[in-house]
Amino acid sequence: MNPAAKDMNRQETNSRQVSRFAIPDLADVPEDIREKILLVQEKSGFVPNVFLTLSRRPEEFRAFFAYHDALMVKETGSLTKADREMIVTATSAKNNCLYCVMAHGAILRIYAKNPHIADQVAINHHKADITPRQKAMLDFAIKVCLDSQSIGEVDYETLRGHGFDDEDIWDITSITAFFGMSNRIANTISMRPNDEFYLLGRLPKK
Repeated sequence: MNPAAKDMNRQETNSRQVSRFAIPDLADVPEDIREKILLVQEKSGFVPNVFLTLSRRPEEFRAFFAYHDALMVKETGSLTKADREMIVTATSAKNNCLYCVMAHGAILRIYAKNPHIADQVAINHHKADITPRQKAMLDFAIKVCLDSQSIGEVDYETLRGHGFDDEDIWDITSITAFFGMSNRIANTISMRPNDEFYLLGRLPKK
């Protein structure tokens, strides 16, 4: 086995429990999943626990990350990567998902180059140092998260007034809905955020 994989398995075995469900040994997961996990480790310096947790269900792993990437990595539309992570952080906070708030809050701080933004939008986006456009985006996302049956034309017109088109609105909706599922899985299985997430993006790089 790759030495990095051995180290990763050893670290996870010796650390606090990642989730209520056992994670497989990296040598036992399909090759494509193992390669994806090792690539993430090489890029980030650690493996986010969601990769380890979902590796026990290979078909779901592939489907989850395919949809994740379709929503979060796409280059089309007016939503920036920071906007997308902001939606995840704000709505995950409403769902009380510790894992997603910490993980995506860390990514948000990095993309936005702002050490304060994730805490602000997780607690009260109306008081956050973000633009009126972003506040309208999060108002809509949180309504999708908590009260989607009440979404109506007024909500669409408000977003259009801030320059969002129908494809952007679809993105906001889909990101919120996808991570609503992720929040519920993470909460139910007690998926623990990696310690690294708590510090990422909080101090400028020297």
